Order: sequence, then structure tokens, then C-alpha cells
Amino acid sequence: MDYRLELRNVSKSFGEVQALENINFQLGQNEIVGLLGDNGAGKSTLIKIITGFYQPTSGEILFNGQKIDHLTVPRARQLGVETVYQERALAELQTLWRNIFLGRELTNKWGLLDVPKMRDETYRLMNQSMGFTSSAIDPESYVRTFSGGEKQGVAIVRALYFDAEIIILDEPTMGLSLKETARLITFVRDIKRAGKSAVFIDHNVVHVYNVADRIVVIDRGRIAGEFITRDITLDVLMEKMIRVAETGNLD
Repeated sequence: MDYRLELRNVSKSFGEVQALENINFQLGQNEIVGLLGDNGAGKSTLIKIITGFYQPTSGEILFNGQKIDHLTVPRARQLGVETVYQERALAELQTLWRNIFLGRELTNKWGLLDVPKMRDETYRLMNQSMGFTSSAIDPESYVRTFSGGEKQGVAIVRALYFDAEIIILDEPTMGLSLKETARLITFVRDIKRAGKSAVFIDHNVVHVYNVADRIVVIDRGRIAGEFITRDITLDVLMEKMIRVAETGNLD
């Protein structure tokens, strides 16, 4: 199988603390993988290695079958990795179009900001990708007026617009209402419909189960289990998660 991302025997230590040990992790083409585990299990460290923030102590990282040495944050972005954090990293006092193109503004042939094009592109994205049909929201709307789910949607669509191949969703449902969470899940499904891949990290097993093709459970810095979602019921998955939290083992 061709993987968009593969980690082979990746370990990470901080002094004498072993944060990750012999992690083997794959993300396929057009696949959503859920990453589950308690606080301190190693999820954040794993994501920081994928995004180039941390260098692994040992092991290999491959993108589309090509080994990448000394992965950095800029290099990861060049390879198509984008992260949507729970904080959303949006400029809430700015308009929607400014947020979409923040730091990657479009310019015209004279090198000046092409504001009309950015507004037009934002309007197109609103209707085709974000599903914003309300007349109360337009490219000049201020992001602070959006719901939590809509803000997450903006961050996801921004990543897709700039050709992200792998979108890391870091606890995206944190602080969202049930309605906002449902909207967010739709946005996550849109990632797959766009032919991209995602790693969906969340504390809520139900949210991950409802959208992921495959679920990876991490515990105490190791991969504790891996499941094809369609082959396991939610009840069984939750039982296994409880068992892992208590014993460190699935069985």
C-alpha cells in the first residue's frame, strides 16, 4: 500500500524520559485516522514529530514513500502538512477573507495585494466548501461573530485551499456545542471528499469513531492497538480504551 505518511520504529526521548517508543504509524491516501489516548499517552509528541517541531531520537519518517531526514516545520508544510489546533489560530478581529489568506496573501502582477481576487475566492469557498449559505455571513464578516464549529471550518478550508495533503486535527471539538461538533464532523468528512488525508486527535471516542476509517490507540508512548472502524463496534472500542487506561493492554 502507498502511504501518504509513514513512521517506522520512531522513538523520542527527553533526557531519561521516553516519550515515544518504537512507533509504527501509517496514514494512507484519502484516509482519516483517529488517534486516541489518555493525557500524557504521547499523542502530542507524535504530532510534533509529524509536523517537524520535534526531531525523533531514532526511526524513520516517510512521505509518499520517500524518507525525509531532519524534518522541520517549514519542510513539513512544503510536504503538505497543515495543523488545525483547538485554539483555531484565527485572527478574530479580522474579516473572513483576511483570515483565509493570512500570511499567504494573493498579489497582482504589480506585487500589490489583490483584494478583489481574495474576496472572490473567499466567496467561492464559502459556498462550495464551507457550506455558508446564510446571507448574514460574507467575506467581510468578522470571524469573532462565527460559532466555534464555523471557526474550525474556516481553519480546515484554509488548509485545503493551500493544497494541504495531510491535515492534523488537534482536539478540534474542544469547547464546541453538540450542534457545532456536528458541523465540524461534516467539515472533517469534506477532507476525505477532497481526496486528502487527516489525523483526527480527540478526547471523545464517539467523535473519532463517527468519522475515522481507522483508529490507532496510543498509551504510555507505545501503539497499544489499531482497528478498522467498520470492523469494531463503538461499545467494544470504548471497553478496550478503558482496559488500556487501566492496564496498558488491550486484552
